[in-house]
Amino acid sequence: MNIILFGPPAAGKGTQAKRLVVARNMVQLSTGDMLRAAIAAESELGLKVKDILASGGYVADEIVIALIRERLPEAEAAGGAIFDGFPRTVAQAQALDAMLAERGTQIDKVVRLNVDEAALIDRIETRFAEQGRSDDNPEVYKERLAKYNAETAPLLPFYAAQGKLAEVEGMGSMEEVAARIESALA
Repeated sequence: MNIILFGPPAAGKGTQAKRLVVARNMVQLSTGDMLRAAIAAESELGLKVKDILASGGYVADEIVIALIRERLPEAEAAGGAIFDGFPRTVAQAQALDAMLAERGTQIDKVVRLNVDEAALIDRIETRFAEQGRSDDNPEVYKERLAKYNAETAPLLPFYAAQGKLAEVEGMGSMEEVAARIESALA
């Protein structure tokens, strides 16, 4: 099973993806985590994307698609992937569909976490204070949220038209949201 966790930055996608990895023995494919690891390793890719991420920008489609393509065999061996932070645009969604079709598979479910934007800003301020991630700077976050609303939210009709979209209330405890996701996947 291949799942996309969908929602604005700080909606809890990463937290819920990690829970699904344990519960379903799947592989989490988080482009954000992959890019942050490249930055921490000071790899060529990391140096290339460091300033883009720090300013709240999106990394070029070719780069993130290549990162995903590289990890697909691992996800297939585990029985599926949880896509977290990808796709971000309709073009990326079309590329993902084509990539998976080449491999004889598809996206099975898109779970959208519905969350309150004011609560997200509170979440970001807390995460920035605790973890110090440069992309969690509250000012940068507002730019990321605006980009999400303009560029990523249009994916909702794309997946709704495929009959794959499940809307899940994303506010509440981690356990409450997890239970709602499991219900949507059942």
